[in-house]
Amino acid sequence: MIKLKDLLGNLSTESVKGSTDIAVRNIDFDYRKIQQDDVFVATRGKATNGHDSIEKAIAQGATTIVCETYPDVTAAGVTYIQVKQTNKALGILATNFYDNPSRSLKLTAVTGTNGKTTVASLLYQLFKKAGHKTGLISSVKIMVDDVEYAANHTTPDALTINKNLRRMVDAGVELCFMEASSHGIHHRRIEGLQFAGGIFTNLTHDHLHYHGSFAAYRDVKKSFFDNLPPEAFALTNLDDKNGLVMLQDTEARKLTYALESEGANYSGHVLENKLAGLLLKINGAEARVRLVGTFNAYNILAIYGAAVNLGLKESEILRILPDLDCVPGRFQFIVSDKKITAVVDAADTPDALKNVLSTINKIRTKDEQLITIFGCTGTSDKTKRPVMADIASILSDKVILTAHNPRNQAVEEIISDMEKGVKEENRNKIIAIVDRKEAIRKACQLARPKDFIMIAGKGDENHQEIKGVRYEFNDLAIVSELLA
Repeated sequence: MIKLKDLLGNLSTESVKGSTDIAVRNIDFDYRKIQQDDVFVATRGKATNGHDSIEKAIAQGATTIVCETYPDVTAAGVTYIQVKQTNKALGILATNFYDNPSRSLKLTAVTGTNGKTTVASLLYQLFKKAGHKTGLISSVKIMVDDVEYAANHTTPDALTINKNLRRMVDAGVELCFMEASSHGIHHRRIEGLQFAGGIFTNLTHDHLHYHGSFAAYRDVKKSFFDNLPPEAFALTNLDDKNGLVMLQDTEARKLTYALESEGANYSGHVLENKLAGLLLKINGAEARVRLVGTFNAYNILAIYGAAVNLGLKESEILRILPDLDCVPGRFQFIVSDKKITAVVDAADTPDALKNVLSTINKIRTKDEQLITIFGCTGTSDKTKRPVMADIASILSDKVILTAHNPRNQAVEEIISDMEKGVKEENRNKIIAIVDRKEAIRKACQLARPKDFIMIAGKGDENHQEIKGVRYEFNDLAIVSELLA
């Protein structure tokens, strides 16, 4: 148990009603998890407002309420803490509750539209292979050195982050790598954390339904770098037109990486790009890696630069790079007995889809078909649907439009949105199949020896969300079964 007055610590409050000299058992923002002597933080989301659940939290046993506005009626024996932003307050309270674990290890965050999972996961692998106890907080999984925990969001809530960082510190972890999504930054889930570094991958069309405009989306990413401390490093992609924007107002040490632009701290050149992997030249030294595609060359440069700034010698990094494994669901492929190559990738933005399809087109010959299967999520950014279908129809021989995670939207409606982007001359390439497994089956039937099947969007996800229900579903497992 911790005293409320100690938990409040450096939290800026507007006013307090009641005593802060009381014991606190736990904190939560979900009233359903509240127990006796807990603190309930009334956070605000896009669809929910925790202030509507204050009475329910008190009924569950909450003795402290953190809110932006006091309820019309306050309960006797309950302490009310008024703050300007409850989302921000939750982050600070979480760091205080778990004794500021980010100060006891080197925490590095990766942000950008594409590549976050790959960069964070490869850095985790790299430092593990270099002999360091390492942590990972990603959309794929949470790793406390060798112990794995499930991940439900790209950037978890502040309580989950700090709880796992505390586990890491207690386990002797020295470094942790995490993804910082635009949603996570905007909802202040990383508030109160101390970062040793930040990495920017790229910025392309995504989440505009949430942020409203590309400029707003960009500025949320930039705000992360704006808040880095002077002792941290800020590493950005110089080839991305928004790369230097990220560094404009940061006090952190400014560093860059690039394949094309001159003057980068970490410069690379692709010497070979094959299905077996890449051969790169990094700052004059050659390195072979198992990853495929120019987009992964950028990811390798990012981890190289970050690793140098986190204390690894360049010679050690070059020694380990060939041993790094492909990240599950990121250009992960199998080759069937009939020599059909099936690739699974999490590409769910126009730029990411273009990257993976362009990579396959550089590898295949003109005699080999590329059959692409993809869908778009329901109730998300609708503007990217026709754009992605247009890209797929240009870069593929056949395109099967199907379900992704339709959620509460009709798949037929989503497919209709996608079809609007296909030019007349490419319409004969398009097949619409609502059921995703049947779409994959159709692709396997159409494929000839040496053809490529590209299944995009879901990556390593093990579920499909339809009308509020999650069904077991994994693209790689299904295509492996159908090609067997």
